[in-house]
Amino acid sequence: MSDLIIRRARIGDLDALVPLFDAYRAFYRRPANPREVRDFLGERFRRDDSVIFIGLLRVEDGPVGFAQLYPVPSSVSLGRAWILNDLFVAPSARGLGLGRALLGAARGHGLETSALYLELMTELSNAAARHLYEAEGWVLDETFAHYELDLRGRA
Repeated sequence: MSDLIIRRARIGDLDALVPLFDAYRAFYRRPANPREVRDFLGERFRRDDSVIFIGLLRVEDGPVGFAQLYPVPSSVSLGRAWILNDLFVAPSARGLGLGRALLGAARGHGLETSALYLELMTELSNAAARHLYEAEGWVLDETFAHYELDLRGRA
């Protein structure tokens, strides 16, 4: 699509990002909460602790996709890496190459910032996303086990 636009999000994009981010959270079975989503994204902009790329189908339209990356130092590799923490394309815009373009923007950002690598995680059942990642050169980690410790509601 010739009018496809990928650019870094700015604070002025906050209100347009909220419903898209809430839809992303719904995909992961989280309840809608636009107020908290706005607060969370607003804090990311204020702290400048993440990079968000947005995808638009036309310059005059709002975002229909986004990718959010967080920087992380790599102790073992002695350098910087980026975690591609969030990637979402609205159902109405899927199949147009937007996910691929957002991945390209993330890769470009990693190269521009001299990152050693990019890392992401998705649900094992998310076959469409996994197919896209692998088609774009991402390699499934079969070396390390991923663990989580849920700290919500614990003292």
